[in-house]
Amino acid sequence: MSILRTNISLPAEVSAEILQKTQEQSAVMQLARQVALPGRGLSVPVILGDPEAAWVAESGTKPVSDPEVSTKLLMPYKLAVIEVFSQEFTRDASALYEALKARLPLALAAKFDNTVFGGTDAPGENFDTLANVTTQTLNYAGLVAADTDIATNGGIVNGYVISPVGKGALLSEVDGNGRPLFINSVAEGAIPMILGTRVLQSKAAYISGDTATVGFVGDWTQAIYGTVEGVQIAISDQASVVSGEKTINLWQDNMVAVRAEIELGFRADTTVFNKFTKA
Repeated sequence: MSILRTNISLPAEVSAEILQKTQEQSAVMQLARQVALPGRGLSVPVILGDPEAAWVAESGTKPVSDPEVSTKLLMPYKLAVIEVFSQEFTRDASALYEALKARLPLALAAKFDNTVFGGTDAPGENFDTLANVTTQTLNYAGLVAADTDIATNGGIVNGYVISPVGKGALLSEVDGNGRPLFINSVAEGAIPMILGTRVLQSKAAYISGDTATVGFVGDWTQAIYGTVEGVQIAISDQASVVSGEKTINLWQDNMVAVRAEIELGFRADTTVFNKFTKA
């Protein structure tokens, strides 16, 4: 039986800050739209066409635009992680709080992003991923092809997510005079914009395989994520924690386990996204 430790309390503002930092660490959360998600899920309308205006004569009949509309169910799925600390470490509560704020958001954000990008299986059928979107080569021609493909499907490119491996590939792209195409100066060493569009870096955008995926691009106005209650935290020093084939008895080993969990959902029109492989 797990008994929650009562002499270690986690202030509410720490839980809120963990959620905030998770959102800051997650490229998907920075780019996609956020909604409050009820526990039973939420029906999200998806418009499959744009309204079309027309010229009419004075007193003439005005046209009615009736684009096709469908819905998707945005469902919450639970994402969790357990961190184990020594009891000696927890004597300094402020050190524990700082460690939680530094480590837990990164773990939650990395797994959420990697799932959206297709590196981890979706937790359920009502969670969209970009695993099977159109593939381009990460070079200048591929960037233009992705922009064109997304526009053809009714989207507007407004965000790139590039892995560190993808960054290296882009830094090697040069013009006919050998000058870098995607940085303002060699001294900066960063890629803030690609073809006038915002760029975020994320390790989660690297998907290994025979042909590794190194980045993604799309119309993020057509992507939405939701959370139910933010990050929930529980702390125990009486339970046993199983890690792989190893079981840690917290009481016997003078350890404390901190469990963080969050309910998340993600939906998108995947036709307005492309992914990149390294040339």
